[in-house]
Amino acid sequence: MTIYQQLLDREKEHTPIKVGVIGAGQMGFGLIAQISQIPGMVVGGICDVNKENADRAKNYYQSQEKRKNETVISNDFKEVINSPNVEVVVDATGVPEVGANISLEALLAKKHLVLLNVEVDITIGSIMNQFFQSSNLVYTGSAGDEPAAIVELYEFAKSMGLEVVVAGKGKNNPLKPLANPDTCAEEANRKNMSAHMLAAFQDGTKTMAEMNLLSNAIGLKPDKVGMHGRKANLDNVNEILNTKENGGVLDNLGVVEYVDGLAPGVFVIVKSEMEPVDEELRYLLKVDENHGPHYTLYRPYHLASLETPITIAKAVLEHDTSIRPLGAPVSETVAVAKKDIKAGEAIDGIGGYSVRGILETHEDMKEQKHIPIGLISGNVVAKQDIKEGDFLTHENTELDPTTTVWKLRALQDQTFN
Repeated sequence: MTIYQQLLDREKEHTPIKVGVIGAGQMGFGLIAQISQIPGMVVGGICDVNKENADRAKNYYQSQEKRKNETVISNDFKEVINSPNVEVVVDATGVPEVGANISLEALLAKKHLVLLNVEVDITIGSIMNQFFQSSNLVYTGSAGDEPAAIVELYEFAKSMGLEVVVAGKGKNNPLKPLANPDTCAEEANRKNMSAHMLAAFQDGTKTMAEMNLLSNAIGLKPDKVGMHGRKANLDNVNEILNTKENGGVLDNLGVVEYVDGLAPGVFVIVKSEMEPVDEELRYLLKVDENHGPHYTLYRPYHLASLETPITIAKAVLEHDTSIRPLGAPVSETVAVAKKDIKAGEAIDGIGGYSVRGILETHEDMKEQKHIPIGLISGNVVAKQDIKEGDFLTHENTELDPTTTVWKLRALQDQTFN
């Protein structure tokens, strides 16, 4: 039985899935609004630190919702998570420390957790996934985010027996490594976005985090620190993302990568060593005889939070995920200075003024003593002068061990060491 048919059954039986949404910003608000139109699913709780956002989301939801159900409103996520009106929690905050606390609370409350918070997932996802599985609960990233959309294509290709040589996404906007909330303010106001969120998009942190999440879910690694990020389109991406010996930019195949172009789409590049299959791919994809042995499977969109209800339904109805870590971390998004930082200076986190994220392998992070950007949370201070472009390390930066995300990351490092 399909997810949609199961939701229709829930609707007929008057037993809808009861969803609690933490974070009523752009994505959270869109998700809450959309649930009003989905059979067999209702919003049972809404939380935002700014209660006006939660009230606004509830009012709009109730103006569209024809079913009568109680929706708890609070600026305390614990109240929503522990409400009997909620059976599955969606973290739509995008903040590592907040996400760490939400994850723990959902675990203790025995509620499934759906993440629209890539930032916390890449920091402590391995240990939290293990905790949730041990408790017979679902821990999952969301359909509609690029990583999960790529996983769909990846598993589609692998289920057909094809080899995936590259898995990746198009970047939505030009890379501006030094972007900060001030440089983004005008555009953010125009687009009704958080300036910190836009800064994280522009400085590349979000792209690095998304490919980090994908890497941890399918096992493919970046070809180099920060990936290549070349300009490409649907006609040439398979040629550009090939090995150097074959005219491309890669040292290795079997990698995660992003390109300037193809946005807002996602893709996997596949091949087959079998001549009949290669001929079939060439014929079915309508490419000419000169097309190389690598073929691009492309999804031209990802619908962000509008697809999240699919993951919510999979978690509750089928005890299944859209994307989750394989086990130990494969890659890491580590912190690099966006400006000169003086010894003793406070360092702010993702989307701020101090640091941006760069993707590298977990092994490189350990060897170089780099710091995952999700740990730049709380009271973080430079122990030494750090120049713009330098990596933050455990030698030049003092982290805040009182934060929940630091404690859970320490446990993760100990568990998967």
